[in-house]
Amino acid sequence: MSEESNSAEKILFLMLGAVLGAATALLMAPRSGVETRKLIASKARESAEVVATRTKTVAGRTSEYVDRGKDLLQQQRDSLSAAFEAGRQAYREEKDKA
Repeated sequence: MSEESNSAEKILFLMLGAVLGAATALLMAPRSGVETRKLIASKARESAEVVATRTKTVAGRTSEYVDRGKDLLQQQRDSLSAAFEAGRQAYREEKDKA
């Protein structure tokens, strides 16, 4: 889990650096202020869309993992319950024999 977190941090910093670098390049570019502001606004909207899409993807994956965890937990509960019931039945049978 720590390695995934570390990778996610690296990707986040890479994206942040790319955005800052792009913004700096746009501000230093030989364009008029109006053109530059329009370009920055356009890129900001695109970035917001990408973030929203990725957020939905991560939320979907998280939901899948939670569902898998719930299923696994239920399977373990069922297995434990069946084993407990089998033990109880075996105890009753042995008790009835005696």
